[in-house]
Amino acid sequence: LQKNKFESLRKVSFMTSRMKSLKYLDMSSNLLRHDGAGVQCQWAESLAELDLSSNQLVDAVFECLPANVKKLSLRNNQISNVPSGVAELKSLEELNLASNRLADLPGCSGFTSLQFLNVEMNSILTPSADFFQSCPRVRELQAGHNPFKCSCELQAFIRLERRSGGKLFGWPAAYVCEYPEGLRGTELKDFHLSPLACNTTLLLVTALLLTLLLVAAVAFLCIYLDVPWYVRMTWQWTQTKRRAWHNRPADQEAVLQFHAFISYSERDSPWVKNELIPNLERGEGSVQLCQHERNFIPGKSIVENIINCIEKSYRSIFVLSPNFVQSEWCHYELYFAHHKLFSENSNSLILILLEPIPPYLIPARYHKLKALMAKRTYMEWPKERSKRALFWANLRAAISINL
Repeated sequence: LQKNKFESLRKVSFMTSRMKSLKYLDMSSNLLRHDGAGVQCQWAESLAELDLSSNQLVDAVFECLPANVKKLSLRNNQISNVPSGVAELKSLEELNLASNRLADLPGCSGFTSLQFLNVEMNSILTPSADFFQSCPRVRELQAGHNPFKCSCELQAFIRLERRSGGKLFGWPAAYVCEYPEGLRGTELKDFHLSPLACNTTLLLVTALLLTLLLVAAVAFLCIYLDVPWYVRMTWQWTQTKRRAWHNRPADQEAVLQFHAFISYSERDSPWVKNELIPNLERGEGSVQLCQHERNFIPGKSIVENIINCIEKSYRSIFVLSPNFVQSEWCHYELYFAHHKLFSENSNSLILILLEPIPPYLIPARYHKLKALMAKRTYMEWPKERSKRALFWANLRAAISINL
């Protein structure tokens, strides 16, 4: 009876109810509809094959199907879902739902004998991965030519194909990604995502571990390079400069008052007082030196005095020795002098190596000192008396300026 103008599926069912020998009925390419509304259908009990393809049937068609049908075709209709618990077709072995509007694979709760299922050319993006568990008797599933969305949800379906043992008809040519745009045309067998990208818990744990490692690495570097100390010193330098700027008269500019500021460890003070100061401040071309013992202003903080003395001095002389690198205040003075060196782009540092410093004695936070000693020429205090006259001449020349 195909290609006629039958409209009511219920009326067709009643027409067959007295046909006791009817086994095969083809009602394809008609205008059949069924809206449900609780109206019962009555088919011939002998009907085994029913073709209702290319009609206008929707989900309610499952309320009006012959109970003993074994082969059913609902191809090319408007079915979007197979209602669970509505149809009890315990004899159904083959079901064709191709070219409909299904968004997922149907379950087999009402089709306990189902062996063949065709859902090609529907709207299935990510088919359920538990299909063969709910439909254990299915021997062949045709699900190709659907607009598959290649995402994490699809990974489980791809693994299902591997475990199914060839139950997916048309694999792999008929199973192609449609979404996203960048993967369009990729066969599902060639689509792979890492477990990390698809497992939210694993992704969060990995991100947390990486964050903790990063925090630990930053904390270690901060401690190793003494970053908190440098931050504190930069803050103090900024605050001191701000106070000095606000307290300075408008017409008063910073002027040089000393040829050089001397930075040294208290343990090296005998050499400074007995050798350095007398040789530079006496005789022709005397040099004015800034020494903390006599030039620091009472009442001001040590940091403020260090900054003021460095800024009022043309040069900064650092007397280097193992004692120097063990002195906290020498580190302050080196830091501020180094800051001035870069902020003013000047050449104000003079390094005097009083005694050799083994590299292992230099703390990690003295990386500026290591860099300076590697890049800048330093003067070594000669042990031979015959070479000291040249040493003092070179030092005077280095700090020679008309204040």
